[in-house]
Amino acid sequence: MKIDRNIVVLGFVSYFTDMASAMINPIFPIFLVTVLHQGVDKLGIVVAVATFVSYALRLISGYISDRYGVVKPLVVWGYAFSVFSKPLIGLSQDYKSVAVLKAVERLGKALRSAPKDSMIAHYSPKKLTGKTFGFHKTLDIAGELSGTLLLFATLLFFGQDETVIRNIFYATLIPGIIGLILVIFFVEDVPKTPKIEQKSFKLTSNDKKALKDLIFYFLFLLFMFNEAFFTMQAKEVGIAVVLIPLLYVVSTFTQTLTSYISGALVDRFGFSYVMLIAYLCGVVAQLLLWFDKPIFTWIAFMFMGLFTVASLNANRAMIAKVADNRGSVYGIFYASVALLGAIGAVVSGFIWEKLGIESALMYALVGTAAIFLLYVLKRIAEIKSNANS
Repeated sequence: MKIDRNIVVLGFVSYFTDMASAMINPIFPIFLVTVLHQGVDKLGIVVAVATFVSYALRLISGYISDRYGVVKPLVVWGYAFSVFSKPLIGLSQDYKSVAVLKAVERLGKALRSAPKDSMIAHYSPKKLTGKTFGFHKTLDIAGELSGTLLLFATLLFFGQDETVIRNIFYATLIPGIIGLILVIFFVEDVPKTPKIEQKSFKLTSNDKKALKDLIFYFLFLLFMFNEAFFTMQAKEVGIAVVLIPLLYVVSTFTQTLTSYISGALVDRFGFSYVMLIAYLCGVVAQLLLWFDKPIFTWIAFMFMGLFTVASLNANRAMIAKVADNRGSVYGIFYASVALLGAIGAVVSGFIWEKLGIESALMYALVGTAAIFLLYVLKRIAEIKSNANS
């Protein structure tokens, strides 16, 4: 399959941007809870603020992309916000300043996410959207893998004191700037057409069908542990701080190996089949944490990676194939992910801080298992209905 040059460049933009993110994501919870001496409930608040604040803009950026044909400028500004906010987190002294800067970083992702996916969908053959998104996600995850390995090497050779951790935040500026230069100078904008310029915001029946297919995913995220809570659980079971980046390597390496495959499975067997696998992997990841042993935590990160890559590739490809107003539907998709993820983070953090890790894990496991079983029953009912019709 020949991949359009713009998609390849966008893949490398994501590679360098996610390298910068991966340099700090594994140590972010530890920086907040251990270095800044904030509680796990504060971690939940920061995660919630960072995701919730992007709620409106994800909708707005998708709408602007459809209504006015403004695509590349939103993508560029989105990356710029992310590039310059990450290093400033290293200057923070409490959870409030961290929350503000993390929110700005998420605003950047909010601005670019829907228009970027619309751009990928535009440059992708419609019958191969799964493979195209899988290819893009592969470079995205490879960047995460590179950043995580760089973080591990830094912690191993320079130590894990406060100065080193803060300097890592500052260093994210380098790969971030490289990605920003690529998107500014080497990615072509999507051409404006009269159809795009005249389009008003009105969801079609195809748009509503795509959103209906996403409901179970949104509910699943309400209970699924955020990666920050996976990190804190790893610390709870005694995994050394210097080894925590390697947990992310397990997750990102798994995603790198399976991203293109999961996209190809969407094209061949359909959205529902891949989502069934994704939900099962999410439940298994939470179940493994319950065993409270380091070896099971390592395996849990692998299953978290499988859930993440399979669900994202399936959902993004499904929207590209089904929706008419792609930018708007991608905006609603990412907004809903942010909203449900924010609520879930606050609830998980509160339960963890007030009732303990076991109660938080029970909340996550019971909730995700229930959603998975309901999805299985829904699929069985649909198969029987199709067989009888």
